[in-house]
Amino acid sequence: MTPSLDRSYAEQLDREDSLAAFREAFHFPRGAHGGRSVYLCGHSLGLQPKDVAHIVGEELDAWATLAVDAHFSSKRPWVAYHEQLTPGLARLAGALPSEVVAMNSLSVNLHLMLASFYRPQGRRRKVLIEHRAFSSDRYAVRSHIQHRGLDPADTLIELAPRAGSYVFDCEEICEAIAREAEELALVLLPGVQYLSGQSFDMAAITTCARRHGCTIGFDLAHAIGNVPLHLHDWDVDFAVWCSYKYLNGGPGAIGGCFVHERHGRAFELPRLAGWWGHDKRSRFAMPDNFVPLTGAEGWQISNPPILAAAPLLASLALFERAGLEPLRAKSIRLTGYLESLLRAWLGDTLEILTPRNAEARGCQLSLRLNMPSERARRIHEQLHREGFVCDWREPDVIRVAPVPLYNSFVDVWQFANALRSLCST
Repeated sequence: MTPSLDRSYAEQLDREDSLAAFREAFHFPRGAHGGRSVYLCGHSLGLQPKDVAHIVGEELDAWATLAVDAHFSSKRPWVAYHEQLTPGLARLAGALPSEVVAMNSLSVNLHLMLASFYRPQGRRRKVLIEHRAFSSDRYAVRSHIQHRGLDPADTLIELAPRAGSYVFDCEEICEAIAREAEELALVLLPGVQYLSGQSFDMAAITTCARRHGCTIGFDLAHAIGNVPLHLHDWDVDFAVWCSYKYLNGGPGAIGGCFVHERHGRAFELPRLAGWWGHDKRSRFAMPDNFVPLTGAEGWQISNPPILAAAPLLASLALFERAGLEPLRAKSIRLTGYLESLLRAWLGDTLEILTPRNAEARGCQLSLRLNMPSERARRIHEQLHREGFVCDWREPDVIRVAPVPLYNSFVDVWQFANALRSLCST
């Protein structure tokens, strides 16, 4: 069928979509208009897989019927619960199973990683992050700088994109690393930048950082489950993520962490220890001295929160069935289709802050309407009233993310058409 701007073309694309059936595996919220919402906010909170209720229900039943014995005698023994998540997370992260662990929340995991991997010595004290980094990351980094008796004003480097742009140039990032290398201890960047939706060239940045002797870590909150990752092969030192966005783990879902295998036996690395990171063979003997597990598990602090981990089992099963390559291929088509509609209908009214190159973005597009911010905000609010769920970031950015597991080409068409109509009135 010849590409066109008609809804019939979107309907045809959905009929040809081999992943279309996965849409029925999720619950969609109802909007104020009474119908099913067009949900384009997976970058903020993924939809609930329908199997979640059953899995969580089984854990509630285990608690009710077995109580403490469920740690060892239930269908999914709680003591090793996080281990069920390891294979799926390792595939999504491009890692060895020993290099990933489901634990805590993203910010807690980031603090644990900084405690081990931010080791200012001599002139090497500085940390490089991106300008407009997510506030929690910035707070965490600043707190670790201060905790070591240093001043963030002359220790923290915030690299900004060129004036008038939200997009970072990979060459400029590498030039900054090379320029600051003699004083740079740590590079901490996002896999996908939360505001612009830009996907960073993690392979190139990691190669550059390691060539100059800098530790390199990534915040993958907007990357895991969204873009291809090969953390082990890229030689990344560490990474952290949450599971409630593209991984559909639900609010407060258990987070995750990657530690490259070369650090897995580096027991001399300082770390904030807890009993769940202790050698399993003697954990319950509670010896005086901490003996860390090998691999990423050695950074665990506490036993896993079962009810915050269970929903992720349902979502990871869907990723496994769908396949990472087909999901990425659909994501590129879906977001590209949204971009083509927006440029055709709203070219002079709208600026897309996200890179045009499909390899430099995930499924998110960040939009700025060329109008006063207050009017743009009202348009966003009206979209929500009409059943379109996206989000607003101050001062003037609308973020939209068609997620390949559950969004359709008709969803995209409906959103672009509604935005066109509101902008024209």
